[in-house]
Amino acid sequence: MITTSGTNLEHARAHNRRVVIEAIRLNGELTRAEIARLTSLTPQTVSNIATELEQAGILSSHLPRRAGGRGQPATPLTLNPDSAYSIGIHLDHQSLLIVLVDLTGTVRFRKLIHVQKPQPEPTLALIDQVLQEMRQQVKIDWRKILGMGVVMPGPFGVEGISSQGPTTLHGWDHIDIEARLSAATGWPVTLENDATVAAIGERFHGVAKQLSSFVYLYIGTGLGAGIFTDGRIYTGHAHNAGEVGHIVVQPGGRECYCGNKGCLERYVSLQAAYEACGLDPMSAMPEDLLKVDEKLFDQWLDTAAEPALQAINIMECVFDAQSVVIGGTMPKPLVEKLIRRLTPLYSSVRSRYAQSARIRLGMSGSDTAALGAAALPIFDEFNPQYEVLLK
Repeated sequence: MITTSGTNLEHARAHNRRVVIEAIRLNGELTRAEIARLTSLTPQTVSNIATELEQAGILSSHLPRRAGGRGQPATPLTLNPDSAYSIGIHLDHQSLLIVLVDLTGTVRFRKLIHVQKPQPEPTLALIDQVLQEMRQQVKIDWRKILGMGVVMPGPFGVEGISSQGPTTLHGWDHIDIEARLSAATGWPVTLENDATVAAIGERFHGVAKQLSSFVYLYIGTGLGAGIFTDGRIYTGHAHNAGEVGHIVVQPGGRECYCGNKGCLERYVSLQAAYEACGLDPMSAMPEDLLKVDEKLFDQWLDTAAEPALQAINIMECVFDAQSVVIGGTMPKPLVEKLIRRLTPLYSSVRSRYAQSARIRLGMSGSDTAALGAAALPIFDEFNPQYEVLLK
């Protein structure tokens, strides 16, 4: 079972509620006694919080009682999926994907629209249209929407990089998408880059559920990294942390639109794979790589493996992460092929761990970023905030 520590200080009550919710989310179902043992909270504190959360509809105790031990059988607690919902929006230069998920991550609505070089005003109108369609089709209590997460390719606000190149959205530099969508819907809106939200999605719904520190290498049109340290996402000063695609791994190598030569994403990215397989990077879709000659894709792997190994070595040495999770919008069978090529790994501070534990296959495919975006409001609302203990 996964543990997360609470505190019995009265001023940290909100933190303790989050700790209880997190413990149940990670383990699926827990009795009050198990929660107390896993969180280091007193049985009385757990009982009070559980009662409060049940009354609020966040927890449910409708599971069969567990027999065993002395006294009355214990009743396990689970999350009530209908207690909260959130919306995820993924916009890139080829598609708009909008999903609605409940508290347990189950998708209640999904709409994928193919777009080409989307411009702000028509795209915002399209998003509004889809949200209205969602309201009409899905019968839920819309007052329980926590908010919307929006994911767009970064970096954000970096002169010479944000407004050009195949991985960015042209014309969006000065659009405050958070303010526009929040004003239109009345819901809180959070904007993040694709790698960061994919890491949050992986933490909530994927292989990183049991990891407190990991790096998610996100293979999209470019290459980014979502960074989790001590149970918290690290975004950096301007939300550009993890832009590993512009680390120079081959000095004097392939030209990059950022102005440097030999950037990592010129070798490890969908764009690099498209070029190696003879596809047009501006019109190709990730699934097109499944249809190309396997020899062409293997030739791309020959050029991508060494830079990818360098990237993993850098991430391990800088962050001492428990694992590097690899995923993104590249189809899962192709990510699996890439991971099989990444052996042996370079020695690093993680070298004493098994190779398989150092690299993990994360969520991959077209829904990865949208599901991560939908996890953003849930993460903001329910993830334990340890800074309250310092007040």
